[in-house]
Amino acid sequence: MKPHALVTNDDGIDSIFLHRLVDALLPDFTVSVAAPAFEQSWIGRAVTRHGEIEVIQSPSFFPTGVEAWAISGTPSDCVNIALGNLLPQLPDIVLSGINIGFNTTETLILSSGTVAGAIEGALWNLPAIAFSKCVPNHLFANIQQSNGQTEGALTDSLSSAAEHARRIALETLKQPPAKGTVVNINFPASTNADSPTEQTVPAKVHLGSLYAQSSPGKYSFRYSDGITAEPDPQSDREALERGSISRSILDFARIGQRS
Repeated sequence: MKPHALVTNDDGIDSIFLHRLVDALLPDFTVSVAAPAFEQSWIGRAVTRHGEIEVIQSPSFFPTGVEAWAISGTPSDCVNIALGNLLPQLPDIVLSGINIGFNTTETLILSSGTVAGAIEGALWNLPAIAFSKCVPNHLFANIQQSNGQTEGALTDSLSSAAEHARRIALETLKQPPAKGTVVNINFPASTNADSPTEQTVPAKVHLGSLYAQSSPGKYSFRYSDGITAEPDPQSDREALERGSISRSILDFARIGQRS
């Protein structure tokens, strides 16, 4: 029997990056999808406390055999609702992504809805992986606005990333990380079949202000690459610069414990 993977993301259920992940998983996994009905980037681990969350079954979005739900909530909502209400039994693994853009550094990791979806799986003591794909800065806005539509070499790079994701998911099931941890995977802009994987730690980057005044008394979000606070050759950012796949272990099981 194939292992069962629950898949989510924060770019929305119609993201092509999510669909490529599902396509790559299908030869080896039974796949269920519980993803936001619309983009939920930068939402972190937000949970919808007020109001109702709508859950719509949407099998037409995916190949035959994939059970899928579009959910009007955050990635954390999606995984929690699926695990607690939609699936008849817990899956073998929770996979989140592939995110449009990297989720590196402490600040971006803690802000990421994609990482948060994996965290929710880890909180249920399930193996959990967040997958994110570096996208060249000059292409990012267009790719995000087109729900992950890519062309040429970047399409091949995404396909390679999805195949690596399938392999990593299988390897993680064979050797699960400690309970309460999340495997955070970032793929380089030019991912290919031979891209090496490096064990990394989140880069320490100071992003500074993420807002600029847009009109009197009002401020709008403005992304910043930030300044590296503590250079580390084994950071996730450095690994991506070398063209490697970054693999970091985020250990939430030790929060509040003495070392």
